[in-house]
Amino acid sequence: MHARVAEVFRQEYARVVASVVRIVRDIDTAEEVVQEAFAQALHRWPADGTPDRPGAWLLTTARRRALDRLRRDRRAGARSDALAYETGLGALDEIPDVSDPEAIADDRLRLIFTCSHPGLPPDSRAALTLKLVAGLSTAEIARAFLVPEPTIAQRLVRAKRTIRDRELPYEVPEGAELAERLPAVLAVIYLVFNEGYAAHTGDALVRHDLCDEALRLGRILAELMPEEPEVLGLLALMELQASRAAARADADGNLILLADQERARWDRARIARGLDELDRAGSLAGAGPYQLQAAIAACHARAASWEETDWPRIVDHYDALIAVTPSPVVELNRAVAIGLGYGPARGLAALDAVDASALRSYHLLPAARADFLRRLERWAEAAAEYRRALTLADNASEQKFLAARLAACEQHLR
Repeated sequence: MHARVAEVFRQEYARVVASVVRIVRDIDTAEEVVQEAFAQALHRWPADGTPDRPGAWLLTTARRRALDRLRRDRRAGARSDALAYETGLGALDEIPDVSDPEAIADDRLRLIFTCSHPGLPPDSRAALTLKLVAGLSTAEIARAFLVPEPTIAQRLVRAKRTIRDRELPYEVPEGAELAERLPAVLAVIYLVFNEGYAAHTGDALVRHDLCDEALRLGRILAELMPEEPEVLGLLALMELQASRAAARADADGNLILLADQERARWDRARIARGLDELDRAGSLAGAGPYQLQAAIAACHARAASWEETDWPRIVDHYDALIAVTPSPVVELNRAVAIGLGYGPARGLAALDAVDASALRSYHLLPAARADFLRRLERWAEAAAEYRRALTLADNASEQKFLAARLAACEQHLR
């Protein structure tokens, strides 16, 4: 039963916190209330059985606890009623049922905009959103950002303190303020999606719940800003990448590379939506990073087979992406595209130009080098890079894949 509660905690924690924050207007208090609700689940579920809808049970329980806290504060002379009215919800007893799916999605979008407030440092914005909206642990966020865990913990504490002390509003802004905060919001929604599409930790390669949540938030944002090219670009990118999720692993959870995926398993409805959203975003001339990444994903989606992939166009898109948002990770992806399109020797040369010092904790850099060295039959060097990648990878599925590749290289050395 404890394992079941832990599973529900991972799936539902962020959703419940976002809804409770809207009631109590304080992140630390919301997290305390949600922890209490999960503690109650640990006590009740073994005796009563797991509810048919555990997420709804937790939402209801946390909501009641939050309202109880506000009522206690009111009796103690606190401004609880005022807080309730500030949220636009009316009196305490009139707070709507937070188990409503639309309300939940709106709550999380409000929380994302709060976490993306310009009063917060950029690194704190992303970390806080991954904690509260994606439900990642401090350790998982640290691995995602390639920084020590205490650094992330400090960012989270400072961000929550800033929100509380400056009384930043839990709302979706309008007009110029909405446009100003948009890049940060897009970045954190994509971070949530990426953690779902390629989970940093755990046994599963893909966390479909996070992918679906990011897509849902992207659609809500697209309804708010239907003419914004980068919003449509992000939505297109997520749809196109999510279309391949079912083909990324076999029945045993083993990683399947893009070259070996069964394209019949790709979700054609998602591909159609993604291509349509990319078309709606408009011309790639002067396009932003999400449009360009969606254009790269579209090249894969349109190719009938791996052999028909338009690698020159993909490399061109990466060149444009580097001009817009230069980063070592983008340069790494460009180098991989060069190696796949023009041969492993050219790929290695492109990898040598990447700033390795900025990616010293990123397992995909040695993994890419290992793959090109393997293709060149430089078995000893390839094995060394696979070993390095293995020490850096945290996801069990990726570790298994890298270990198999390492074993194959070592077999050639015997």
